[in-house]
Amino acid sequence: MTLINRFLSRLGPGLLYAGAAVGVSHLVQSTQAGGMFGFELIIAILIIHAIKYPFFEFGPRYTAATGQHILHGYLKLGKWAVWLYLFMAVATMFIVQAAITVVTAGLITNIFGLEGLGGHEPQMVAFIIGSLLLLISFTLLVSGHYVLLDKLMKIIILILTITSIAAVIMLLFDNPGHHKTATVFFDFSDTAHLIFLATFLGWMPAPLDLSIWHSIWSKSKNDSDGRISSMQETLFDFRVGFIGTAFLAICFLLLGALVMYGSGIPFAAGGAAFAGQLLDMYQQALGDWAYPIVAIAAIATMFSTTLTVLDAFPRSISASLELLFPDRIRQRNRNITYLIGLVILIAGTLFILFFYLASMREMVKIATVISFVAAPIIAILNMQAVFSRHMPDRYRPGKLMWIWCWFGVAALSACSIFYLLL
Repeated sequence: MTLINRFLSRLGPGLLYAGAAVGVSHLVQSTQAGGMFGFELIIAILIIHAIKYPFFEFGPRYTAATGQHILHGYLKLGKWAVWLYLFMAVATMFIVQAAITVVTAGLITNIFGLEGLGGHEPQMVAFIIGSLLLLISFTLLVSGHYVLLDKLMKIIILILTITSIAAVIMLLFDNPGHHKTATVFFDFSDTAHLIFLATFLGWMPAPLDLSIWHSIWSKSKNDSDGRISSMQETLFDFRVGFIGTAFLAICFLLLGALVMYGSGIPFAAGGAAFAGQLLDMYQQALGDWAYPIVAIAAIATMFSTTLTVLDAFPRSISASLELLFPDRIRQRNRNITYLIGLVILIAGTLFILFFYLASMREMVKIATVISFVAAPIIAILNMQAVFSRHMPDRYRPGKLMWIWCWFGVAALSACSIFYLLL
């Protein structure tokens, strides 16, 4: 336990990164990838993590090198860069938060059998539970700010990792064997398969906005600790979170492959319905004893995403506004700006959940398109910030990383164009 405590004490923003990344992309898309194509897309998970690695690393790297978050690096490129990020954040934050909240609410509804709660329609039930989730998250964030969020993520990610590994091991020793008779394979000539792959990779492990959030969380940790974490500490923390998200993505893919691949059961259309379907299949295949394990992992996954994304958008927007309007923002308490952003995000999310829940799928498509288009843009901005003359020489990445980055930009740009064409 002492070794575990020492290990956990070295972790912070890396677990917040994992909490934000591991959500719909893992619980729904990874399990669906396994359910549709078996073990085939494991290689796709590894490749997309390799492509995106430098751009996610540059967020915390910049903070460790300069003591500031990476949006300061954007500002040195020109105010236009900060404005560009601010536009992309505002354009997606309500839809993304609403989508995550409704999947979490649907999952809780399914697990605890709350359908028809109080005689209400399913959409109203989702709104009620979603409102409670946002209220709980708001209370946690306002009462504890970064320190409490950091402690909660350590507990949630630990539960998620243990339960996911346990579920995979149990299935490997006692799986239904559907995959042995499966005949569906990924086909590059099938447009539907390609669209699924493009969406799967676009959100795996997360949109590149998360690199900016990670940098801001690192700055917050430095402020709460009263010191700047060393580059070694920062990169260790980041890599634990990054490798952990890749590992969990593979775990969820294995879960989907071992339970659903070749079962002949059609997939539910909605994310929450699909998650409930997956949990029901675990229960049928392995017995009642397996259900709580996967249920805990699923709830931990989605609640951690709900909580960290709810914190990240107001925090990053507040940081952007402080850079764009330093005189006005500094006259106020910085926490007030964050609090106002948090209230606006919750209000906008509840508005969407109440009036536009039926149109959620179309709105998520819009957010997905914006994220695809934004990925190469954020990748280039992160590169420019980290390779600029303002970055201390000893912390500036080498030529190999520079080549790796341009390969990644080319790949992300090709994926974005390909997805839009499809």
